Amino acid sequence: MRLPAALLLAVTMLATTMGSAPARADEPALSGTLYKDPACGCCAEYGAYLRENGFELEIVNTDDMASIKHAHGVPADYEGCHSLTIGDYIVEGHVPVAVILKLLTEQPDIAGISLPGMPMGSPGMGGDKEGPFEIYAIGDSGADPAIYAVE
Repeated sequence: MRLPAALLLAVTMLATTMGSAPARADEPALSGTLYKDPACGCCAEYGAYLRENGFELEIVNTDDMASIKHAHGVPADYEGCHSLTIGDYIVEGHVPVAVILKLLTEQPDIAGISLPGMPMGSPGMGGDKEGPFEIYAIGDSGADPAIYAVE
């Protein structure tokens, strides 16, 4: 039995669009903006790491990282090399994807998370991991962040 051309076209269009359906409601959106110093190589490596793990990124080179961190309430001791804004959150430094996904899935009432400094072996950094990474929750209250995850 032959299908009418209009029905065949409709079935073909439906099958084509089904493969590009949006993410389920319970899956976190993986698009954000990575703010980085234009001369920093590890920031570019971190951006590549995020993209390799399914993130869609806008990368913004800026010489004024301090204003990004200040606008999102990141305490000075918890600043990272670069800043990622994703959804309503700020992600500071070389935070592993698994912890970002945890943040986006759980949606805690915090401003964001931070892996301060530039620890060796973290995503985007070279070298060997010397111990577990302590990722801190950045609250809105200005209090010292508490540990959010250990990776």
